[in-house]
Amino acid sequence: MSVAFLWIVTPSLEISNSFGFFDSFRDGNRPLDSSMPVSRDWGSIRAKKSRKQKWNPCSLGTDLKYSSVGGSGLESGSNFSVLSSMVANPAGEMATSSEQKVYNVVLKQAALVEKQLRSSGDLDVNPDIVLPGTLSLLSEAYDRCGEVCAEYAKTFYLGTLLMTPERRRAIWAIYVWCRRTDELVDGPNASHITPTALDRWEARLEDLFQGRPFDMLDAALSDTVVKFPVDIQPFKDMIEGMRMDLRKSKYKSFDELYLYCYYVAGTVGLMSVPVMGIAPESQATTESVYNAALALGIANQLTNILRDVGEDAGRGRIYLPQDELAQAGLSDDDIFAGKVTDKWRNFMKNQIKRARMFFDEAEKGVTELSAASRWPVWASLLLYRQILDEIEANDYNNFTKRAYVSKAKKLLALPIAYTRSLIPPSRTSSLLTKAGIET
Repeated sequence: MSVAFLWIVTPSLEISNSFGFFDSFRDGNRPLDSSMPVSRDWGSIRAKKSRKQKWNPCSLGTDLKYSSVGGSGLESGSNFSVLSSMVANPAGEMATSSEQKVYNVVLKQAALVEKQLRSSGDLDVNPDIVLPGTLSLLSEAYDRCGEVCAEYAKTFYLGTLLMTPERRRAIWAIYVWCRRTDELVDGPNASHITPTALDRWEARLEDLFQGRPFDMLDAALSDTVVKFPVDIQPFKDMIEGMRMDLRKSKYKSFDELYLYCYYVAGTVGLMSVPVMGIAPESQATTESVYNAALALGIANQLTNILRDVGEDAGRGRIYLPQDELAQAGLSDDDIFAGKVTDKWRNFMKNQIKRARMFFDEAEKGVTELSAASRWPVWASLLLYRQILDEIEANDYNNFTKRAYVSKAKKLLALPIAYTRSLIPPSRTSSLLTKAGIET
């Protein structure tokens, strides 16, 4: 199952050596070399205060909760719920739902950013010690991340060019790490990946967060997490999502599927918000912005799942809630048979409705981001949501037809995304209504 990033991704990278953890990237016959070991001297890079970069902690006077926390169904008459905050375990005791577990992570991430802002005010960092060749190596590392992003996430890459250089490079570094992680279990060498290999990848992640990167691509991320208030937990959670792919091919309920979607895609939002920044004029809480970023990741991943039903079934995987399939009168055999029936159409209508709910929730936070960061996120949201329209246009045949947004529709969506990115947080609702901009 491919990971749905918050940006637009195109064909995945081919990794030449899974045991070497991406010792090189390949673009056709042209190697994208990332194997150059990085000296442990990178560990000398430490945080330092200055007055150049600023994040806004946002007003704490409001508390915009994620609407589905403790929520009910999509609407009256719906035959399934988004999630409930608590569920009963077999022993009759109350257990925390997947949604509540994820929400606890959101609260922690928001609190970490607010704490750092309160203690440091304006944030920027510089190396305490500049070793010979260090800056040029870092520049080369970021450039390489930019090249990978430009090659495999063209639309998003164009949007990042509107960001400040520091934020642009940091987002590239995060993007590349996420792609490399996803390719461990979804790339050409996925059959060789074991839980032990993922443990080693996580240990390597911990090293780079401690300033000990293994290669030049790691070095870019290692520098990023020093410069921005990025926490390691979402990165570890993404690796946990890869572990789930190794041991799990079906999901009993949406509660289980939600946790998977958070691990492999919602985490990207939590990684990215500290880098993208929040608009100084925003009155939203930090927590609500993180929630919206999480919702976009969930929405994108649900869209991937609905688009790829046939492809995943061919690999023996069903990323659809088993209990909801049963409620719709469907079974695994129906999925593997790949026949579009009225029962399947009705089931898909409900699944698409839920995905759109998450997109709607995500919209609330995009305009709270810093102005320079909004366009690529709006583009991702609008273009990914159109995939749901294409599934409907294909008469819900996601078994043998792949829903995709045409190049013409993508080009038409970009100016709309750009227009939305210009709207400041406090004027969003009124201006969108006046302009008549609809998805």
